Amino acid sequence: MPVHSPSLLEPPRASATPPTRDHGDSGKSGKKRTRRKDPLWARLTVIFGAALMMTSGVAIVGSKAVISQATGSISQRNLLGDAGKTSAEGGADLKGPIDMLLLGVDARERWAADDVRADSIIVLHIPATHDQAYLISIPRDTEARIPPFQKTGYRGGVGKINSAFQAGAQNGGGWEGGAQLMAQTIKEMTGVSFDGAAIINFGGFKNVIDSLGSVRICPKQDVKSIHMSYVDGEPMWNADARKTGKPRTPVVHKKGCQEMEGWAALDFSRQRYGLKNSDYDRQQNQQQLIKAMAKKATQNGSLTNPVKLNELVKAAGKAFILDTGGVSIEDFVFTMRGVTGNELIMLKTNGGTYNAKGNGNEALSEQTLDMFQAVRKDKLAEFVFYNPEVISSRK
Repeated sequence: MPVHSPSLLEPPRASATPPTRDHGDSGKSGKKRTRRKDPLWARLTVIFGAALMMTSGVAIVGSKAVISQATGSISQRNLLGDAGKTSAEGGADLKGPIDMLLLGVDARERWAADDVRADSIIVLHIPATHDQAYLISIPRDTEARIPPFQKTGYRGGVGKINSAFQAGAQNGGGWEGGAQLMAQTIKEMTGVSFDGAAIINFGGFKNVIDSLGSVRICPKQDVKSIHMSYVDGEPMWNADARKTGKPRTPVVHKKGCQEMEGWAALDFSRQRYGLKNSDYDRQQNQQQLIKAMAKKATQNGSLTNPVKLNELVKAAGKAFILDTGGVSIEDFVFTMRGVTGNELIMLKTNGGTYNAKGNGNEALSEQTLDMFQAVRKDKLAEFVFYNPEVISSRK
């Protein structure tokens, strides 16, 4: 098991008592922070969750003018609704821990805007020390109690958690409503409130990766794509490939470390059929992709070269919808300056394998629920130290 940070080599400085689940008050009585109306994220350079791209903070601070000019295409929405942190929970500033909800949707042009589910659900936790970042994926098939959503007339119910996005998006709610209902569902399930959120359309993710050139990905097994094939040596969607009438060769992502172009990295991160642990393996593959992008951005100078930065941010603007909950980008950049790709720790839910309820749905294990309570209390480093098996083995 690779050690990602000094905090995993010695017990945390906090109390050595392992975290236990706490069902007490989570600050609901605190005053909700007032949202600023100006486009805070319009000046943000991001890769799937803000902080991961702020890996050369000092250099980026000197490029604020470039960021401001380049990022006008990034869309800003209220993605948190009532799931944003209250002032009592530290939501008024970035002095404490930072928790973000990252949602991936695989929307196609032919699909209706309100008929989309969030198939990638990731909680990004940055402790109050602001020197590390943790990624925790929530399985798409997790059974959840989805609360009523007045905005769209949804009366609430029980179903797979990825359907919360669809329920919030219907009847005019749009992706903004989908994210709000998803955030509220996760808050009620785990007790975690959020400082910010991001939605990424995987269809636009390819351009972000291409702006980096490629990313280094290490598949743990050969993975045959169910979405793409080669026609005359060129990768194509299967639907388009069939229309050509020409012979097709399956796209297979080979085991072992390799540099992947945008289309290949994106296709690999979408696969779950044929993987040993299906969606659980896909979760780790997606986390691996995020980390690879964060590392590549720092290694190839994308964050310090004005031309590369401009290209990267413009590509991101076509893929992201973002919300910081009222914190200025300048403060965010300064706060994130200590987080790098090497300090990004990927964690597994349910031990990285099935925890079925018997009705086709998944349930969060006791250990996973304890892990989320450690997030809420900002004791995740301590939890990981005493539960090292939750660390993903992906490189």
